Amino acid sequence: MKEFTLNEKLKHLFSFPVIVAALGYFVDIYDLLLFGIVRIPSLKDLNLDVDSAGTLILNYQMTGLLLGGILWGILGDKKGRLSVLFGSILVYSIANIACGFLPQMPFEDKTTVYALLRFIAGIGLAGELGAGITLVSESLPKQLRAIGTSIVAGFGLLGAVVAQLTVELAGEWTVAYFIGGALGLMLLFLRVSVVESGIYKNIKHSASIKKGNFFSFFTDWNRFVKYMKCIAIGLPTWFCIGILAMMANQFAPVMGITSIVPGKAIMWAYVGISAGDFASGFISHWLHSRKKAILYMMLFTLIGVCLLLFNGAKSENAYYFYCAWLGLGTGYWAMFVTVGSEQFGTNIRSTATTTIPNMVRGLLPVMLIAFDNLKINSGVIMAAALVGCMAFGLAIYSTLTIEETHNKDLDFNE
Repeated sequence: MKEFTLNEKLKHLFSFPVIVAALGYFVDIYDLLLFGIVRIPSLKDLNLDVDSAGTLILNYQMTGLLLGGILWGILGDKKGRLSVLFGSILVYSIANIACGFLPQMPFEDKTTVYALLRFIAGIGLAGELGAGITLVSESLPKQLRAIGTSIVAGFGLLGAVVAQLTVELAGEWTVAYFIGGALGLMLLFLRVSVVESGIYKNIKHSASIKKGNFFSFFTDWNRFVKYMKCIAIGLPTWFCIGILAMMANQFAPVMGITSIVPGKAIMWAYVGISAGDFASGFISHWLHSRKKAILYMMLFTLIGVCLLLFNGAKSENAYYFYCAWLGLGTGYWAMFVTVGSEQFGTNIRSTATTTIPNMVRGLLPVMLIAFDNLKINSGVIMAAALVGCMAFGLAIYSTLTIEETHNKDLDFNE
């Protein structure tokens, strides 16, 4: 195995594809979490119900992510990784700018319009991470893949922190949407200089290799099981973000806390996730194992969830502390997406890498439906605990039983 000097490592890790992928994911996370941050002020300003309309709109956005993941994943394998990097950012940037004009739109049913715009934004947002991680994974030497993808995710996830600070400084939720859309359009021009993955170029014009076949994940039993395990590994991440952080205001009364601002809970969670994502690549590199790094971080998260729900956060700041803890633990997000990328061949790698994280995001509405129904009889705390047990149980089992991909050669086809 080739040994790289420090200068060679830095040259690879801060190459143009890595930088552009990191900036793209930064804008992606900014726009992805923006509705969760401005949910309460925007819905109040539009005279909509914070709980029912908020859940509906969030579910539309997450459904858009699910469908968009399939669309962009297939496109990334059929037409190339760069086609997704250009197309997806254009779609979600325009949708976010449109959200900023919602108060001026002459529609009576603002709930439906808001939901449709977040659905379109979700479709666009679905392509960013998968295409970026696929391109970086195929561009970097295998010894540096984990660190490279961690840099992309670690920097990118800071977009959530900037989104919260932007909302606070701008004072208007509409301005935050305009800024998000403008950032996306600016990044579009940076991407002109990015070149296609060399591994993908080798098969791009080969008619004999079937590319981007989404249904191939369901026609072979071993491939199907591997695909399902990849999805299951990511479930705790969106359980923590989508329920414990985004719905933080619902936990405040039962914990005896005057109020919790969901936007701040999301921000602190993503401060932790960003740090965790930076760390996860180095932990994996040090342990020579993706699985061990993910498992240890998952168990660390589980301890934090138990302490939060059953020991109880006694103050608003204590709740934010636990959100940061859970974020740090679920910082294996980049590693989980990288594992998904490394499991499958070049001809369906973009489809896998793009659909897997978006299947996880798309399952948030299922977790929210379970949470909303369980809390009627069991209460908020026990409802969250039951949904969490399912998410962590499936994730831990999948992590223990999936194939190790550390240092795996990616130049192969299914």
